[in-house]
Amino acid sequence: MPSVLDIAATSLGHYVRKFFDTVRGYFVFMWELGKTIPSSFRNFHTIVEQMYITGITSIPVVFAASLATGAIMAWQLAYQFGDMIPLVFVGMAVGKSVMVELCPILTAMVLAGRVGASMCSELGTMAVTEQLDAYNVLGLNPYRFLLAPRLIATVVMLPVLTIISIFIGIVGGFVTAYLYKEVSFSTFFYGVRMFYEDWDFAVGLIKAAVYGFFIASYACFFGYNTHSGAEGVGKSTKSTVVAGMTSILIGGFVLSKLLLV
Repeated sequence: MPSVLDIAATSLGHYVRKFFDTVRGYFVFMWELGKTIPSSFRNFHTIVEQMYITGITSIPVVFAASLATGAIMAWQLAYQFGDMIPLVFVGMAVGKSVMVELCPILTAMVLAGRVGASMCSELGTMAVTEQLDAYNVLGLNPYRFLLAPRLIATVVMLPVLTIISIFIGIVGGFVTAYLYKEVSFSTFFYGVRMFYEDWDFAVGLIKAAVYGFFIASYACFFGYNTHSGAEGVGKSTKSTVVAGMTSILIGGFVLSKLLLV
């Protein structure tokens, strides 16, 4: 009779093998998808439609989350600084943090839960109801007409949403600092401009584009390969959100290490 250690080793080996099979399948899938991206621009209206679904409809939730993030950041900094550090540094710290790290990663997390899950469940439903097979029967490449437009739209719109998020985050930080810590407009924004560098803003947008690639590529991969009916759709959606958020957190650290030297 197998021991507990044998059972644990077998289970671990099964999950490790499954993980590497999934990774290999993902790279093969992305290779096939990448080859169709140039031809997908011939159907530009589908890209625009996905840009609207991904970006424009996400503005309200990004607005609310960014406003709260900027406000919390300003309050915490003003509280920690107290009378020890000039409050002009509140604006500097809020501006730097939301521009380089907080707003790109926050916006990506919001879209991973909102857009990534929705995109995956839509494609997964199409897969289990054989709609993707119908595309192939009709001679229409699903990679070109369904997947590539979603990937392009998400990579383009996430930096746009991040720009909005940065602006709202800084405004939220100023309003909080002004109302509760009496930091004037000139003091706060002098701090924002004090150590501002164009590269900080560029780093935030680069991160946003990479995060958008993570979100859309995982949604397309897991959604396209969904099987086993409604249960499979749920599992694919869960995998998309988990993989997306994990990659965003790890990718944020790696990109900061590479770009902020």
